[in-house]
Parts: sequence; structure tokens; C-alpha cells
Amino acid sequence: MQWTKKGERPPKKFKVQKSASKLMATIFCDSEGVLLIDYLPKGTTMNGQYYANLLAQAREAVVQKRRGKLSRGVLFLQDNASVHTARVSRQALKDTGFSEIDHPPYSPDLAPSDYFLFSNLKKELRGRRFVDDNQMKMAVESHFEGIFFGRFVGVIHQM
Repeated sequence: MQWTKKGERPPKKFKVQKSASKLMATIFCDSEGVLLIDYLPKGTTMNGQYYANLLAQAREAVVQKRRGKLSRGVLFLQDNASVHTARVSRQALKDTGFSEIDHPPYSPDLAPSDYFLFSNLKKELRGRRFVDDNQMKMAVESHFEGIFFGRFVGVIHQM
């Protein structure tokens, strides 16, 4: 509200554009780069069944992008989040044929994604405004395009 003189029209207000909302991305990568990026759909909750489906997609990404490596074995590292330890997720991990590397509880030093993967992404995206979610997704994917993961023991790693 604003005071105006009698008969005077109030100043025109600009419409505020809502910025793109937050997106949850699940990223599967190995020493050669990103295998799969999945964005959780709006209104969906990450649960054991959703994550189990992601594991099947990750296995398919290994088959498609890293020919022959699945037959040599895949070591799989993930933290102890409840979604990862759910019964349906555990069964899906067995079904993929991946060998899980145990992640000791309360060991943030063994989560390289927190220090290498996401901290660099946050630095690059800090302060940027995106018109919509698709623009944000493109920025995330272009960030990971040029990254070499050779020194990074990622979510998926070949034996």
C-alpha cells in the first residue's frame, strides 16, 4: 500500500518472478565420470522403492556407458541414509550384482561427494538465478561434463 494524492494513480508494480525451486539430484559416477543424474520429481518423496528403481537405472547406465566393466565387478559406495538401508533398497542392490563397500557410521571423511563433488558444484552455481528447473538441470549437467573423476572414489567404482 502506498499513499497517493486524490485522483492520482498508484505507481505500477512490477511482477516478481518466482525463482526456480530446489531440486534434489541423485548422481551416480565412477572414476571416468558421471553415469546417471536423476532429479526427484516435484511432489515425490525419496523412499526405498524410488531408490531401488534408481539402482536398476544405474546398473543399466553401467551396461551402456562402461561396456564390459559390469562383468569384472562393480564396487558400490553409499552412505547409511535410511533410504539406502531400506529392505527394498538392499534387495535392489543385490539384484544389480554390485558389491557394496561398507560405509562406517558417522564417517564424513569417507563421503568424498560431500567434499569434492557437491562443494565444487555449489561454488559454481552460487549467486546464479535460473528461469526454470530445466535451466538449472542444464547448468548442473554442463558442470559435470568436463570433470575427470580419476582421483575420486565415487558412488560406483570398477574393481
